[in-house]
Amino acid sequence: MNKRTRFVILLAVLAICFVFLWPSISWYGRTPKEVQALALGSTEKIKDYAVAKASEDVRTIKDLAVKNASAKLSPEYAWIEKKAEKRYKANKQTVPAEMTAVAVLNAYSSEKDFLDDVQSKYRDEILKAKKAYTNSVKLGLDLSGGMNVIVRADLDEAVKAQKESLASVSEESVAAFDEANFRKEAIANAIENLSSRVDRFGLSSPVIRQQGSDRIYIEIPGAAQADAINTLIMGKGLLNFRLSNAAATQAFNDYYNQHPATTFNAAGELIDQSLIPEGYEVLGFYKKDAYGLDERTGYVVVSKEIALEGKHIQSATVTSSELGEIEVCFNLDAEGTKLFGDFTAAHVGETMSIVSDNKVKSDATIRTAITGGSVSLTGGFSFEEADNIKKVLQTAWLNVPLEVESQQVIGASLGDEAIRQGVMAILLGLGLILIFMLFFYKASGINAVVAQILNLYMMFSILSAFNLTLTLSSIAGMILTIGMAVDANVLVFERIKEELRAGKSRAAAISMGFDNAFWAIMDSNITTFIAALFLSQLGTGAIQGFAVSLAIGVVSSVFTALFVSRLMFDFSTDVFHAKKVSIGWGIKQ
Repeated sequence: MNKRTRFVILLAVLAICFVFLWPSISWYGRTPKEVQALALGSTEKIKDYAVAKASEDVRTIKDLAVKNASAKLSPEYAWIEKKAEKRYKANKQTVPAEMTAVAVLNAYSSEKDFLDDVQSKYRDEILKAKKAYTNSVKLGLDLSGGMNVIVRADLDEAVKAQKESLASVSEESVAAFDEANFRKEAIANAIENLSSRVDRFGLSSPVIRQQGSDRIYIEIPGAAQADAINTLIMGKGLLNFRLSNAAATQAFNDYYNQHPATTFNAAGELIDQSLIPEGYEVLGFYKKDAYGLDERTGYVVVSKEIALEGKHIQSATVTSSELGEIEVCFNLDAEGTKLFGDFTAAHVGETMSIVSDNKVKSDATIRTAITGGSVSLTGGFSFEEADNIKKVLQTAWLNVPLEVESQQVIGASLGDEAIRQGVMAILLGLGLILIFMLFFYKASGINAVVAQILNLYMMFSILSAFNLTLTLSSIAGMILTIGMAVDANVLVFERIKEELRAGKSRAAAISMGFDNAFWAIMDSNITTFIAALFLSQLGTGAIQGFAVSLAIGVVSSVFTALFVSRLMFDFSTDVFHAKKVSIGWGIKQ
């Protein structure tokens, strides 16, 4: 392979690494702190923020237009003027000579269109930052601060309570009870509930996973209040059935579509209570999006009076009817059967909503009185939609007692100190090694310096490419890699020195030095890589982080020592026509 091809390959590798590293540069170096705080929140929180900011801007511009028809917008709204100008052009209309507040409003056919266009600016800004964070190197709990919690689910108590509930129905129900499947569903439902609660709190990328058979591990990076988190963990999801008002819902949504900026205040409260009947309230209607997140798709006017509490539900399943229609079935206890029978008998033809944590998750028309305690919900559901409804119902009947077994809070100051010490350790280790290489191997030590810098550059880019997490143990692996990486340069340089002592020319000595050192370098690094690979697969936590960074460092150090350093030597030989090698003391050429 000639020098030009190798140089092109090197440039391509560096360019690809830069592309991988750019999200990290963008997130940590270019994103303001206030935008970071918003981007780390839940998707629902981002949406609420964008809607609130857009509503505020729309109200300000409307008020300005009413007060003075010829008034211009302040410079801070220059971006809105540009959007209005684009809208005029898109509609093939003449752009006004002066972009006044009235002219901006006239660019849109409705207030909702204007609100959506303004909202897109705030939404795109935060989602762009969120995407950069997703594709960047993450800081682990030991660096960013936060807390980890281990929660024990008392499955034995849950099984006991379920058997007692079934015994009140019939002995056959107890005999048919599948305890193993119940335990599996109970722990899965507990994780689902915890994920929903913690994410709704606006926390950044929580890690929630099952640990063992009955424990749940929760890791929450960033600042978090222990009391607030414990309340979320120990609290139960509030599930209930309520009557919804279809006519009032339609009227409210029609009004909201015409006045989206002035319907709710910044806190999300309804400004004009006369829009809905007395004794009712407005709740968001939510469905799972493609990412499994709750997405608000509209609003429903529901009664404040609860018709049936979720505690009366005993089981929930997804089945298929004789006609092949997917339906969600659930069974009620004796008290729930009577309450639900009376409620459905009194409201035949009306709409009932399933409400979970003040979110409407589903609604259905009551076609007849349901008095048997066995309820089937139909409505042209897909399997995914039916499964989501089943999970909502399970929040009530899979009542798993949770207990915080251990909790560790790590302050952000500790994270800052850990980062500072880690960076200092890397810089100090790198600096001392480079000083040694420059002193001991003279000008050839520059090759080692460049190789080490590129080695770190490539390591961070690979971490960013795979969205890996940087922890203290990862930094330790990097520091070890720095020491190991220079070992390859030492082997090559010593081989070159041996060839020079044997009277070889510069070109011959360099070629033979790299060839003779190749397998020694590969053997040592392959064995290290195998060890790191096993550690990464068998180890957990800090051990795994150390192993992953070590494995990445091994690959990048071999590339820089054998490929980059060789290219630099050959470049000096062929381009600068160097005849001698400055590679150590006492070498006569």
